[in-house]
This record gives sequence, C-alpha cells and structure tokens, in this order.
Amino acid sequence: MAEIPTSMRAVVLDAPGPPEALQIRDVPVQVPEPGQALIKVEAFGLNRSELHTRLGLAEGVVFPRVLGIEATGVVVDCPDGELTPGMQVAAMMGGMGRTFDGGYAEYTCVPVTQTIRFTSDLPWAVLGAVPEMLQTSHGSLTVGLDAQPGQSILIRGGTSSVGMATAVLARRLGMRVLSTTRNPDRAAVLREIGVQHPLVDDGDVAAQVRNLIPDGVDTALELVGAPTLPDTLRATRVHGVVCFTGMLSNQWTVRDFYPIEYIPRGVRLTSYGGDASDLPPDVLQEFLDEVAAGQAFVPIHRTYRLDEIAQAHADMEAGRATGKLVVLP
Repeated sequence: MAEIPTSMRAVVLDAPGPPEALQIRDVPVQVPEPGQALIKVEAFGLNRSELHTRLGLAEGVVFPRVLGIEATGVVVDCPDGELTPGMQVAAMMGGMGRTFDGGYAEYTCVPVTQTIRFTSDLPWAVLGAVPEMLQTSHGSLTVGLDAQPGQSILIRGGTSSVGMATAVLARRLGMRVLSTTRNPDRAAVLREIGVQHPLVDDGDVAAQVRNLIPDGVDTALELVGAPTLPDTLRATRVHGVVCFTGMLSNQWTVRDFYPIEYIPRGVRLTSYGGDASDLPPDVLQEFLDEVAAGQAFVPIHRTYRLDEIAQAHADMEAGRATGKLVVLP
C-alpha cells in the first residue's frame, strides 16, 4: 500500500449557507484510533441529508464540518485489524458528516461498525452511488412496508435516486409499480427501469391510482414528505401500508396532526430511517453482483469531481437530477 499522506483535500462547511459555502481546503488526515478505520475515498454519493445540513435544517451538527453521510473506497489503516488494508468498503451514517467529518474528502475516518465490506470490479462511480440508496430502498421495502411479491406499490417521488432504486428492487420482487414524477418528460425514464405505471404528479395522484386500482395500492412509499402525504394515504387501500421515508420537499412535520381526520380509516402509516447495520453485507454483495451481470440497474444522473461540489449541490437543491449524483474525489 502507498504511504498515507498527512494532509488531504476536503469539502468544509463553516456554517449553513448557499452551495458556495462548501469550501475545498487542505486539512489533516485523521489518524484512526482503535475501533476506527481510515478509508481512501474513491467515490461518494450526494444525499438530501447533506442538503439539509447545508441549509441549516439538520439538528446536532457541529461546525466546521466535512459533510457526507456515506463514502465508498479502500481501507488504508485499521489499528484493531478488523479490516485489512486493501479491502473495499462502504461507510455510512452513524454521525458521518454531522457529529464527525464525513465522506466529502479524499480520506475519511469512521467507526468500523459503520462499514460494510464488498468485492466488486464495477466502476467506482457505480459503487459510490449504491450504499445509502440501497440501504434506504431495501429498508423501506422490508422493514417499513413488509412488501410481498404480487403486491402493488406507489412510489411518491419516483425520479429521486431512492425512488428509482426502490422501483428496481420492487420489480425484482415481482411487484406492480406505480411511480410519480412532476415532469412529464421523465416518465420515459421510469418506464425504462421497469415502472409499469408512471404518473405525472398533479397533486391528486390518489385519483389516478384509483383509476388503475379502484381499491387503492397495497403499499406506498412517501419520499416527497408532509405536503403530499395526505394524498398518498388516500391512494392506499384499507389495511394497506404507507411508509414515510423521504423529505424531498424539505418539509418534515405535519402541523395540527389529528389522526382520525388525517389518516383514512384502516390505512396503516409507518416510517423508515436506517443505518449501516440495516444493510446486510450479503444484500449489498448480491445487488452489486446483479448489476455486474446486467440483471440490476444503478440510476446515476451525473458524476462530478471534488472541485465541482458547489455545482453538484446546486443541481441537487434545484431538483435537476433523475437518479443519483456521485462525486469522484
């Protein structure tokens, strides 16, 4: 292995602000302590969580901070020997990019418990897009919705990276997929990944759903947030399940929540938020193997270099992406 440098380039946020507040600086490379691993970052995906941090919407963030709740790369040092230098790993969550420095850098130092091992010859851009996206989609389907083969699912916010990944996983499971987009031009993209019923979100998706499935869908994944949740609930059948996972709208809470009026009778409302431990290594490995074999698809909108981080954040904030945004340091 090459000698580990003492300094690296990283994206530092001193305080909430616009995309230009993300500053690239030379900072020290952290020396890992027992229980930690130092990872050479080969790629990292962008997430709405990091947008919330930059906008000042996230709680518990200590500034200045290197953002990034996930990273994919190669282990270069692990004092405990739990991970071997040269291993491919994904790292995510557990306070990354919020309470300690995250993946927007050439190296990141993380607890070993926040890493997931894998082996793959796929390009780093593809590998960098997968971890948080797959964890959220897999967890929403299994924990949040308990989705079953043959069921129908409505994905609200379907052209987001998690929405597209969920559609891919749901089709692999044998589900009937309905997925929304606000842009009619993006309906074709949804069809390409296997969505049987792309729906243009006009604010009354429930009516469109019930034209297709009169009793309503069996399951629904809410990725937009509080503004669309009532309509998503109305699109779901009695004893169907709605899982609140995403907040593309940046609106997290429901004001004056009166359950009997808000939730249609018999519809079940759950939520999902996960961690690295919620993505089993075999699930990650199987998915990567299927991508390599052409049996699964990773929805990547664009890749950037580290110097383009402000543009990448501006694109994410403006909703210009259809799929995942990935940075290659």
